Amino acid sequence: MSRILNLENSLVNVFISELRDSTIQKDSMRFRRNLERLGEIMAYEISKELDYVVRDIVTPLGIAPTPVLKDQPVIATILRAGLPVHQGMLNYFDNAENAFVSAYRKHHKDNSFEIKVEYMSSPDLNDKVLILCDPMIATGQSMFLAYKALLQRGKPKHIHVVGLIASTVGLDFVKSHFPENTSFWMGAVDEELTVKSYIVPGLGDAGDLAFGIKI
Repeated sequence: MSRILNLENSLVNVFISELRDSTIQKDSMRFRRNLERLGEIMAYEISKELDYVVRDIVTPLGIAPTPVLKDQPVIATILRAGLPVHQGMLNYFDNAENAFVSAYRKHHKDNSFEIKVEYMSSPDLNDKVLILCDPMIATGQSMFLAYKALLQRGKPKHIHVVGLIASTVGLDFVKSHFPENTSFWMGAVDEELTVKSYIVPGLGDAGDLAFGIKI
């Protein structure tokens, strides 16, 4: 299953427009909050696809049979840009387990680069629902390498890949490299990817805009 949320009119378009706006981007707190808001929306949409059980909830006046989550997902994030998106998801899946992967681009003098994974922390993933999120899916390589690193902790029963803005190339890449039990949730998909693998129009470097320029 694959969904691109900005194809329907909703607040998703408002928040994405603010993420892209170079004037609004000068307010890093607002940028982070918009990432968080979109993480919340993604969590809500994903929640519709999870398994539920009916439990009798005791109220002051009686019993209310109510569907509740059967199991909590594991929310995994690629550091550092993914942290606000992760927080947005955690606002909704507040009892979820959490995983973190550190991945970055190592650039070479010929303008090529490779993705390096330095660090991974995760609970057991066997037979669990894994939500793997990152603001940007440019080539898709970071997302895939993060997933491969997480497999050291077990095989999930279902995977939800979340990207707020993806390139067509990146989305096609993850669709072809992730297993069949994967759902893809994109905020928006842009057609162009530059020779340096930046999404156009995109929004720039999400990590720098959220947390400051790195050295």
